[in-house]
Amino acid sequence: MLLLTSAGGVFAGGADIAELRERGRDEALQGINSRLFDRVARLPLPTVAAVGGYAIGGGAELAYACDVRIGTPATVFGNPEPGLGILAAAGACWRLADLVGKSVAKQVLLAGRRLNAEAALACGLVAEIVGSEELLGAADRLLDGIAAWSPSALRLTKLVLDAPGAHPLADDLAQAVLFETEDKNSRMAKFLERRKA
Repeated sequence: MLLLTSAGGVFAGGADIAELRERGRDEALQGINSRLFDRVARLPLPTVAAVGGYAIGGGAELAYACDVRIGTPATVFGNPEPGLGILAAAGACWRLADLVGKSVAKQVLLAGRRLNAEAALACGLVAEIVGSEELLGAADRLLDGIAAWSPSALRLTKLVLDAPGAHPLADDLAQAVLFETEDKNSRMAKFLERRKA
């Protein structure tokens, strides 16, 4: 599992604008951030972003690349890139719509709306809001809960979830693999034993 968290009240503020100003077509086509965030999204294990403050621009896109996000009352997501003459090109233009729906994504990406903690919770962008001092503890509890689950089942579930379109065959194939594991047999035996007690 991977945990990305905040420091000093900021999750990630995005790119250095002075550096970004010097970039040209060739740098854009290298997809520096988009490839990195894609690697985070494609990790074969659950990823959690503990967002305790501002996640703006590329910082928001990094959070969007994670599987689960939790926040604090100070959490704010935003993508102001069009105001700088560019677009949010590290995944926000499609990843945010997948997470919150096209209407909310357009409000953020086209109209400059910032999603505070309550709005992010309401649209499902964050799973929960906890006090700032509780953020790491909440992230640890979430990760502990995930760690108790079958690693193989988690990996295949994430793979099927992230596959494009409807995928009943992928569901069946993944389940067929998991049905043959000792982990499945052991976990189900323990479950049945607990029910008898």
